This record gives sequence, C-alpha cells and structure tokens, in this order.
Amino acid sequence: MASFVLSLHSAPSDTDTLNTLGRFATSALAQGHTIRCIFLYQDGVYHASPCFDLASDEFDPAKVWQTLHEQGIELHLCVTAATKRGMDLERSGVFSVSGLAEFAMEAAQADKWVQFK
Repeated sequence: MASFVLSLHSAPSDTDTLNTLGRFATSALAQGHTIRCIFLYQDGVYHASPCFDLASDEFDPAKVWQTLHEQGIELHLCVTAATKRGMDLERSGVFSVSGLAEFAMEAAQADKWVQFK
C-alpha cells in the first residue's frame, strides 16, 4: 500500500476543496493506505483559526479536521504562512505547528504528495 502526504492551500471558504480532501483521506485509509500527515499552507492555514462564527446550518470545517485527527492523521500548520497571516499559534487546536523543513521530510518519506488547491 502507498503512503501519502497531503497539503491544503485554499481558504476555509473553499468548502469543495476541503470536502474533496476529506473524502480522499477517508477513502485512502479505508483501502489500507497511510496518510503520513496533512499540511496546511498558504491560505489553508486559516483552517486552524478558532475564530469562525458559523450558523448552525453552515458547513463547519472544524468537524472535518476533528474527524481526520480522530482517524490518527497528523495535522500540521505551516508556521511561516500562519505568522504572515497574523494567526495565533497558541490556539491552533488539533494542528501541530511545523515548518517547511518538517513538511519536506514527510513528503520525501511518502510515496505520493497530493496537493489540494
């Protein structure tokens, strides 16, 4: 089976991309593949923000991330991209703060890197 590293580059307003990533990850795990980590980069770092004010009938990205985290997938937040966007790194929830070097090491050890933009 293959091992994957996934990266998300789009903002939380792009719900289609997050849904696609979630379905891909769940399907890959169900087929016996491994997901080494998911790395939030560029505007994707906004997914780690605890400051969403959503109506009860709106799509909640945090639920997707919690589900992926509960499936044992490591979730990483790019420290540089988050800092540039004024994110509070102390309030990153289920995400570990890491840098591009850590991401590069994960990607180098995986069979495939899949970007979601």
